[in-house]
Amino acid sequence: MAMDLKPYHLENFQNTVDQIQTEVDKLEKQVSEVQQYYGSSGNVQGNNSKGSSVVKEKGRDKLFAGTKTSLQDASASGTENPAAKRMQELMRQFSTILRQITQHKWAWPFLEPVDVKGLGLHDYYEYIDKPMDFSTIKSKMEAKDGTGYKNVREIYADVRLIFKNAMKYNDEKHDVHVMAKTLMEKFEEKWLLMLPKVAEEEKRQTEEESQAQLEIHRAQEMTYAKMTTDLSNELNEVEIRLKQLREMAIKNCRKLSAGEKKSLAADIARLSAENLIRALEIVAETNPNFRHTENEVELDFNAQSDYTLWRLKLFVKRALEDEQKNSGGTFGNQNTDEKRNNSRKRRDFCDDSAKNLSKTRKLSTF
Repeated sequence: MAMDLKPYHLENFQNTVDQIQTEVDKLEKQVSEVQQYYGSSGNVQGNNSKGSSVVKEKGRDKLFAGTKTSLQDASASGTENPAAKRMQELMRQFSTILRQITQHKWAWPFLEPVDVKGLGLHDYYEYIDKPMDFSTIKSKMEAKDGTGYKNVREIYADVRLIFKNAMKYNDEKHDVHVMAKTLMEKFEEKWLLMLPKVAEEEKRQTEEESQAQLEIHRAQEMTYAKMTTDLSNELNEVEIRLKQLREMAIKNCRKLSAGEKKSLAADIARLSAENLIRALEIVAETNPNFRHTENEVELDFNAQSDYTLWRLKLFVKRALEDEQKNSGGTFGNQNTDEKRNNSRKRRDFCDDSAKNLSKTRKLSTF
């Protein structure tokens, strides 16, 4: 936004600076967020059209169980999605298998939890880590608190566990062992008939999950792309406001005296080659006719605006302070030819500047 360039009261000027600083702090956090996103999302580029590589292969059972809403949760919310409805149908078909197994004449030992204390099975838990029975399975299938089964494979595993526990604890010739083995074989036969439907649904849900992840990734990319554009515009706006503030501040500054200009010329001649180039670039920014890239440069300080001179003065002051701090390092390691070349450039620059200063005592308007 454009700013009124009329002289500001010092307090108003400081308030404006504080406001800009607050905006800059906010923008820095947003820039950091964008950089973090693009830095961490570089490994998900190059996905195929189906998005199969968006989610790494985690194993059919784990992905299927961990990413889908349970049948009970979906029913309770009343907002079943297509995948939940298909899973509900599989659950219904599986319930038919369970009913057939539990109605078998040999199913009675497995309908309720094992009465460990009543039967005097003191070593039962030394062999069985996770007891299971059909009443527990039925309760979990009917759970409404989100603790229910999420898919038929979980139920299948618990049914097998019932029979595995019985066969593990009881000797092969024991009636319960024989009953469990027989029922498990019947159960496996019925499960194999249903398995193709289960596998098809798992594959379908895995593909849907991959596609959903891809769409989420695309949405994130669009969001951060827009955020990047907005940040760029806001940063440009802040830069414009800062430039306007600098111009306002300088307009209220006094003009440099002839002595200060001479001192500035001498200080510029002391700059390193790198900082000397930057100083000349500052002059060129407000003076298009100034050819700062020539091998020999003639700078007339009296021809420069007050804005340029103050910018030079501030830059040179900071640059010399930094060079003095680093004088024991980088500058002390320059080779002899480089030192001699820099010294000659500085001497020529200083001589030319001094000549220009002696031509006139008239100062430019800042």
